[in-house]
Amino acid sequence: MLLRKMSILLFFLSLVTMLNSQVRIASGPMIGYVEMTEACIWAQTSGPGNVCVSYHEKGKPAQPKTVCAATTSGEAYTAHLVLSQLEPGTTYECSVSTDEKNRSAQVFDISTQALWQFRFDPPSFRVALGSCTYINEEKYDRPGEPYGGDYYIFDTIVSKDPDLMLWLGDNIYLREVDYSSRSGVLHRYTHTRAIPELRKLLSHCPNYAIWDDHDFGPNDSNGSFIHKDWTSDAFKMFWANPSYGIPATTHANDAITTQFAWGDIDFFLLDNRSARIAADVIANEKPTILGAEQIAWLIQSLKFSRAPFKVIAMGGQFLNSVDKFETYATCPEERALILSLIEQNNITGVVFLTGDRHCGELSELKLSNGIVVYDLTASPLTSHAYDLSKEENTLRVPGTLVPERNFATLDFSGKRGERKMKMTCYDSRGNTKWEKVIEQPR
Repeated sequence: MLLRKMSILLFFLSLVTMLNSQVRIASGPMIGYVEMTEACIWAQTSGPGNVCVSYHEKGKPAQPKTVCAATTSGEAYTAHLVLSQLEPGTTYECSVSTDEKNRSAQVFDISTQALWQFRFDPPSFRVALGSCTYINEEKYDRPGEPYGGDYYIFDTIVSKDPDLMLWLGDNIYLREVDYSSRSGVLHRYTHTRAIPELRKLLSHCPNYAIWDDHDFGPNDSNGSFIHKDWTSDAFKMFWANPSYGIPATTHANDAITTQFAWGDIDFFLLDNRSARIAADVIANEKPTILGAEQIAWLIQSLKFSRAPFKVIAMGGQFLNSVDKFETYATCPEERALILSLIEQNNITGVVFLTGDRHCGELSELKLSNGIVVYDLTASPLTSHAYDLSKEENTLRVPGTLVPERNFATLDFSGKRGERKMKMTCYDSRGNTKWEKVIEQPR
C-alpha cells in the first residue's frame, strides 16, 4: 500500500515537472523600474508555472542569486520579480527562465543608478519616449486598411541606445470586444506585448508607463467608465512602475500616478483619466482632467523638487492652444490654474511629455515672470498618423510638426548647475526631424 502511494506521488510530481517544463516565456522579459539598490523584472509565461531570474555582477565570478515567482491565469500569467540588495552604479547579468536550472534562459544586462550625490557631477543619460501603439488583430479590427504598422520602430528606438523608455499612453488599443470583460482587457495586453519586435526594447532598458483613454477604456473615456478597476489591475500587471497612486489620498482617482528620479531629473507620471469629467457632459459640473487632489500633489512635489528639469508625463496635450478633441484647452480653468501655480511658486524647468494626437510637435509658453514651460508631443509609434498642420496651435514651435510615425529622445548632460536638455524627434526609420537644446534655467 505504501509503495502504491509513493508511486502515485512520484507520478504526480513528474507530471507537474513535465507540465512546468513545457511552459515558456511568452512575453518579455521587460526591465521595469531600476533604482540604486533595487530593480524589477517583468515576464509573462505561456501558462501556469514558475518564472525565475538569476543575476550576478557582470565581469566577476558568477555567484548568482535567484528570485522565482508563480504565474497564474488570474494574473494573466505575469510576474514581477524584484531584485534587491544591489549595488549602485553596477551592471548585473540577468537570465530569465521558467525553471531554477536556467534552461533556455534569456540573458540581458541591467545597470543600477549611480550614487552621484555629493560625489561627482550628475550623470548624462538619454530617455526615449513615444505613445500610441496599435498592434493589428484583423478579426477584431475595423474593416479596411490596417490601422497599425511600422513595428520596426521599436528596433529603431533600441538603435538610439536609451537609458530608459517612457510610454506616454495608448500603449494598447482596447477594442469593442475587450471593454466588457476582464479577460478581454487581459487579452488585449497579452496580444500587444507578444509581438517579437517589442522584445529587444523591453529588455534593453528600464520601461516606465502612463495610460490614456485606449488603455483606460473606450475612446475618450472618463472617470465614469464602470470597468476602470479591470483596466487599472491590468495596467499594474503588465507594467512595473515603482508605485501606483498617491498614498495621501483616500480614493481611487489617482490609480496610476507615481514619481521617480533618474540622475538629477525628476519624472512625474500622471493619471489623466480616473478623475476626468469631460467638458459639456454634465450640467452644473466643472470639467476636470487631473482633479484637485492630483494637482495639489503635483504642485507640492514640483515645488519640493531641486531638479534642473521637472518632467511631467501625461496622456493628452497640455499647452496646445486649440480647444479641440482632448487637449487641455477644453478644460481652460484647470489649465490656467496649473500654469498660475507654476508661476506663483516660481517653479522652473517644467517640461510636459504628451501623446494622444497621432502627430508630433513641440509647444512653448513663456509666463509673465519669464518662466518657460514646454510640451513635447511624441505620437504615434505604430498607430495611424494625422497631419495637424491646419490646426492653429499658437504655441507650436515652428518646424517641429511631424505628421508621421515618430518617437523622441531627451538627452541630459553637463555639469551640476549647467545642465542641458536636448530634445530630438525621429521618424520611424531613425532620421532626425528636428532637435532643440534647452539650458538649465538660472
